[in-house]
Amino acid sequence: MPQLDLLINGEIRPATTGTYFDSIDPSTGEIFARVANAGMEDMRAAIRAARASFDSGRWSQLTVAERGPYLVKIAHLIRANAKELADLETRDTGKTLKQTTFIDIPTCADTFEYFGKISTELNRRINPVPATVKSTTVHEPIGVVGCIIPWNYPLIMAGWKMAPALAAGNTIVFKPSSTASVSLLKLAQLIDEAGLPAGVVNIVPSTNHDVVSELARSKDVNMISFTGGTETGQRIMKLGAETTKKLSLELGGKSPNIVFEDCEFEAAIGGTMSAIFMNQGQMCTAGSRLLLQDTLYDRFLGVLIEKTRALKIGNASSYETQFGPLVSIAHRDSVLTYIKKGLQEGAELVCGGNIPEGDSFKRGAYLEPTIFAGVRNKMTIAQEEIFGPVLSVIKFSTTDEAVEIANDSPYGLAAMVWTKDPKKAETVSRRLASGIVWINTYGGFYNEASFGGYKQSGFGRALGLEGLLEYTQSKHVCADQTPGGQPLVATWF
Repeated sequence: MPQLDLLINGEIRPATTGTYFDSIDPSTGEIFARVANAGMEDMRAAIRAARASFDSGRWSQLTVAERGPYLVKIAHLIRANAKELADLETRDTGKTLKQTTFIDIPTCADTFEYFGKISTELNRRINPVPATVKSTTVHEPIGVVGCIIPWNYPLIMAGWKMAPALAAGNTIVFKPSSTASVSLLKLAQLIDEAGLPAGVVNIVPSTNHDVVSELARSKDVNMISFTGGTETGQRIMKLGAETTKKLSLELGGKSPNIVFEDCEFEAAIGGTMSAIFMNQGQMCTAGSRLLLQDTLYDRFLGVLIEKTRALKIGNASSYETQFGPLVSIAHRDSVLTYIKKGLQEGAELVCGGNIPEGDSFKRGAYLEPTIFAGVRNKMTIAQEEIFGPVLSVIKFSTTDEAVEIANDSPYGLAAMVWTKDPKKAETVSRRLASGIVWINTYGGFYNEASFGGYKQSGFGRALGLEGLLEYTQSKHVCADQTPGGQPLVATWF
């Protein structure tokens, strides 16, 4: 059984508490690894290491070109260990092996490589001010960045947060979810192998909420980059306010998936299934509200139900599995509570909604993919983030009605529009209060393009130029160039 330790100040070591917590394979219910459980002393040591490393300048004072090869080497090491990382991610989270192999691991590696090869994005900018001065804007690293992530995409989130933060010259204290830490501690070994200066990256999983709070409130941490639930993000905001640190928050979602009668039917069916059933619906961008135009409603829903019932549910480690378990039995029970609430509020359960029958499903965290029809947008299942494979289907008649329903949510992370009419697609996308809108597709995330939310889905951006600059602070350097060196201010008094 693997036993994985912390990365603090360039050393892979056990927690000072001497304790470990179990990682449970949600496909089987079996313990498959043990993870060092960081205590308060470990978190403080990690923060001190990151602070000392940043203040020494041995990373922050390197040029972008000098930092880049370290990130590229991490990318190469991820690819060289891709099979082990994919297996660990699958056993830790319940993601299908197909997904971890072809999406999660390559995406993580590509993100490190992309930000390792940036060249001009952080260059000095000369400002054309109307004065006899040389006005220059420079982007400098913020300092120590605390990264806190959820359990649904551990390695992808690591790439999204670590790579741009490191490229910008920051040092990192990384706190993964205790529900999914195994692949990240394997990544810690690869980062250590890549030879970054001690203290630049520190990885400290913990089951102790006070340990996480220490990261958010420490005066030695300059920024928190958090991905997770909205309520937790609000608590992070309060803790961060004690030291007025910068925050980047990517929070919950209840994304509308709008399907018009003039859609490409088969593409919209497939895209709808991917948007709600990929990763068993455990995605902040999940298209969990399906808005169907009335003229298409019955036909589309019938085909969707038929295809959903045909999905092969099973052990996530099998390449034949299309739909694996949820991350834990506790989380599955939470999703079942929402399914019960949907029934109580009058929604029609037309597909799934139960634990699948059979001996192979008894110990795992399995749940059938679930579809509710006849949903009203004010119902709980249409307003609250379930974070599971539960689709709420809502009927609309006009474009204005679709936009009104889509925006009637506290969240604004993502949205999808399916139509063959480019003008309609463009018009609707501009009216949607979402940080990203996919037209006739779903799930396009690119290192070159930013990602983030509106409203209670948070603020700040990942990826793209915006995501890189998120981990910097700008400085204006203004140098007088008056002939004779006598600017007006020198003779004012």
